[in-house]
Amino acid sequence: MTVFLQYLANGLAMGSVYAIIALGYTMVYGIAKMLNFAHGDVIMVGAYVSFCATSYLGLPAWLAVVLSIAACTVLGVLIEGLAYKPLRQAGPLAVLITAIGVSYLLQNAAQLIWGATPKNFTAIVSFPVPEPLASLNVSAVSITTIAVCLVIMAALMWFTGRTKMGKAMRAVSEDKDAARLMGINVNRTISMTFAIGSALAALAGVLMCSYAPVLQPTTGAMPGIKAFTAAVFGGIGSIPGAFIGGILLGIIEAMAQAYISTSLANSIVFAVLIVVLLVKPAGLLGRYVPEKV
Repeated sequence: MTVFLQYLANGLAMGSVYAIIALGYTMVYGIAKMLNFAHGDVIMVGAYVSFCATSYLGLPAWLAVVLSIAACTVLGVLIEGLAYKPLRQAGPLAVLITAIGVSYLLQNAAQLIWGATPKNFTAIVSFPVPEPLASLNVSAVSITTIAVCLVIMAALMWFTGRTKMGKAMRAVSEDKDAARLMGINVNRTISMTFAIGSALAALAGVLMCSYAPVLQPTTGAMPGIKAFTAAVFGGIGSIPGAFIGGILLGIIEAMAQAYISTSLANSIVFAVLIVVLLVKPAGLLGRYVPEKV
């Protein structure tokens, strides 16, 4: 039972990282109706900024995290303004190809700036873990990751449901043209969505590299794909769905590594996604919306 609880705790921690990344994915898709495949590489940039701030500048961990979030927020707005905004009226294929191009651009830029050699990332948090959790080998980083994920989830639910900008985002998500007629600045709303999603990506990158302390230019590639899988799993466009999808994905991956095969864990995760989509094509909490023609 103890071993099972250890793997469950690890699954919850990694699932919380996937959930934070998936929340960024699902917000951008839900409002801008586009898949930002460069999202995973923003994670990598955020982790590198934090690494440089602590290793080269000697800044405290909390300030490194703040700088990482600020840098990725600006990066997200720049990506949206320079790469995606000109394609607002273009077809989905053009946007998809552009997103892939931005992804490769960020990866290669990171390799030129920081090199291809993996860096050893220092965990941003360290505190005594309560004895019951310490006996399960639950680290301070895992506890912090789960707590941060829950706080972010609650904050996003409040933000989208209670604030003026959040309501504007929901209106743009439903119908951009109608929202524009009601006086909502659609471009600013979409830019704000990218800013929030990129800030979440930075935080996820720091937490992920604290949990698995290896940083390289391709660090965000596979977690980005898995988080996208989690968003689809839970119902892309749904904030609670992204949260649930990320947590379930982390648990499934941890249990597959523990009881089936480490090498087959990724295959099992994607196989579960296929099965879920065959039963519920819109995801666990997604809703089918007929397309207007």
